[in-house]
Amino acid sequence: MLFKLFITFFKIGAFTFGGGYAMIPIIQEEVVDKNKWLEEDEFLDVIAIAQGSPGAMAVNTSIYIGYRLNGIKGALASLLGTVLPSFLIILLVATVFFQYRNNPIIEKVFLGIRPAVVALIASAVYKLMKSSKFTSGKLIVSLLTVLAIVFLDISPIYLILIGGISAIIYNKKKLKNEE
Repeated sequence: MLFKLFITFFKIGAFTFGGGYAMIPIIQEEVVDKNKWLEEDEFLDVIAIAQGSPGAMAVNTSIYIGYRLNGIKGALASLLGTVLPSFLIILLVATVFFQYRNNPIIEKVFLGIRPAVVALIASAVYKLMKSSKFTSGKLIVSLLTVLAIVFLDISPIYLILIGGISAIIYNKKKLKNEE
């Protein structure tokens, strides 16, 4: 199991460009669909916890999943699997890139990777939205949040805090009305 965790997260780390959000659909496919280590709802909870925790989201996600499946050893195997490819790639790029940084082919490769990263992030948003029982009210809140970040230059940290406090107040009122 430890080796399978390591290999699974090594593949995810090795073949995903664009950071944690771009990794979400690949992690979901490996962990939920292919290996059936988590249910869809639990995966959404893991993503929420990983986003709310300090550190890289993909690393936090891998640690949680590894820990859930095989304790501390599982967490370490998943962590190493996730970060080792990036470390090796960065080491390789750092040693080679300096020599070829002005090469037009290298510049075009990076220009070609950018749209793929945007597509992976959009795919992750769509899959999370689809599986989280998104209502029109949640869609409006999401759109208003994006607009506040992009056009009003409000820090996402403040919006997360406002969202959390609002959810607590809303749910307390909802429970009180049901009593």
